[in-house]
Amino acid sequence: MCSANPPDDLPDAVEPAAQPFMRTVRSFVRRAGRTTAGQARAFAELGPRYLLPFASAPLDAGAAFGRTAPLILEIGFGMGEATAYIAGVRPEDNFLCCEVHEAGVGALLKRIGEQGITNIRIVAHDAVEVIDQMLPEASLDGVHIFFPDPWHKLKHNKRRLIQPPLIAKLAARIKPGGYLHCATDWEPYAHQMLQVLGGEPLLANTADEYAQRPGYRPLTKFERRGLRLGHGVWDLVFRRV
Repeated sequence: MCSANPPDDLPDAVEPAAQPFMRTVRSFVRRAGRTTAGQARAFAELGPRYLLPFASAPLDAGAAFGRTAPLILEIGFGMGEATAYIAGVRPEDNFLCCEVHEAGVGALLKRIGEQGITNIRIVAHDAVEVIDQMLPEASLDGVHIFFPDPWHKLKHNKRRLIQPPLIAKLAARIKPGGYLHCATDWEPYAHQMLQVLGGEPLLANTADEYAQRPGYRPLTKFERRGLRLGHGVWDLVFRRV
């Protein structure tokens, strides 16, 4: 959930030579933000328990969460409204959530404290590097990517997160029978998502094209406002074969 259309001269990410496409695609774009006093308190009080450091070694999910449970990766949770809701209605699952924006991390930590959520852990780092370094193949039961930056301008489309090399990485890390759930409110991006996910041989669509919104994904206030204005929302749910 990153801000759209920043300047063209943003520095590219430095990635391993074996992954040249990632030099122009990251899971985020830096944006300005300010944490509130409540978010700062959440960092201080809850950060030690719920924030995980980025590491160039496989994640021990059992140790990180204090239990063994299905592991769901979320890439880019914004201010954490949907993330907290989903974790609340799915207490049997563990949620590993990646977000680099400090205000969003603080907001989710605050929600964790207010709602007594225990099945979320946050890595405040680029999700692409988390995937590469911390998540072995067949380590995930699901992946959520909700409303990634659509990069509306045609010249910026190459910066979109949903591209074949990344989806191939994610598919390899999802266990057979697991799922990948994407959602967007930008129709051209929905078409691209459908094409990219449909072209990955390890994934199979659960619908003819777009899926009905699963009950666990709530309507955010921005989504509700968009629907009132006649804007569409497209969900895609693919299974790992």
